[in-house]
Amino acid sequence: MNPNRRIAIVDDDDALRDALVWLFSTRNHEAQAFASAEALLADYSPDRFGCLLLDVRMPGMGGIELFARLKEFTYVPPVIFLTGHGDVPMAVSALKGGAADFVEKPFNDNDIVDLVEKALADDATHRDAWHARSQVEGRLAALTPREREVMKLILTGRLNKQIADDLSISMKTVEVHRARILEKMHVKTAMELAALLRDAGVEAQ
Repeated sequence: MNPNRRIAIVDDDDALRDALVWLFSTRNHEAQAFASAEALLADYSPDRFGCLLLDVRMPGMGGIELFARLKEFTYVPPVIFLTGHGDVPMAVSALKGGAADFVEKPFNDNDIVDLVEKALADDATHRDAWHARSQVEGRLAALTPREREVMKLILTGRLNKQIADDLSISMKTVEVHRARILEKMHVKTAMELAALLRDAGVEAQ
C-alpha cells in the first residue's frame, strides 16, 4: 500500500473511529483505527501512514503526549488533532510545536476530509525530502573518519596537493581517498558531491 494514502485515527470513541474510517473509505483513502495512543505506538513506523488524526484527550496517553513521542522518530507525518471545545488552547499550542492543524468536535465531514487531503499532499513532498536525506546520510555513514576529513577539504575547494600537505599524507593517498569518497557517495565530481549534500540539506561532518 502507498503510505501517502493511509490515515491513522487514534481515538477512544468507538463510534467516531468507525465513522471516520467509513468516511475516508468513501473518498478513496485507507484509514486504520486505534483505540489508544499505546496501540498505535506498539506497531508504528514513519513509513506506515501519510497523516495521523489524534484525539487530544484519551485514557492513558493523550494525543499531545503521543505527538511528543512520535517526534522521537526520524520522520513524523502531518498530525491533525481532534479536540473538544475545552482542548482548543492545547491544540493551538501543539500547532506551534509542529502539528498540521486541529478540528473541533463535532466537525463537518467535508472540512476534515479537506484538511486530511492537504496533509497527505504535504506529506508526499516532505516524505520525498526525508527519503533523499536518509539516503545521503546513509552514504555518509559509510565513509571512514579519514575519508570524512578529506571530503571536508575537497568541499572547500582544496586541491589534492594542498589536501596532502594539510593532512601530512601523500598525494597518491589523497587520490585514493577521493576516488572512494565519490564512489561511496554515488557521484562523479566534487561539484556533484556538493550539490548532493546541499539538495539533501545535509552538512559534511
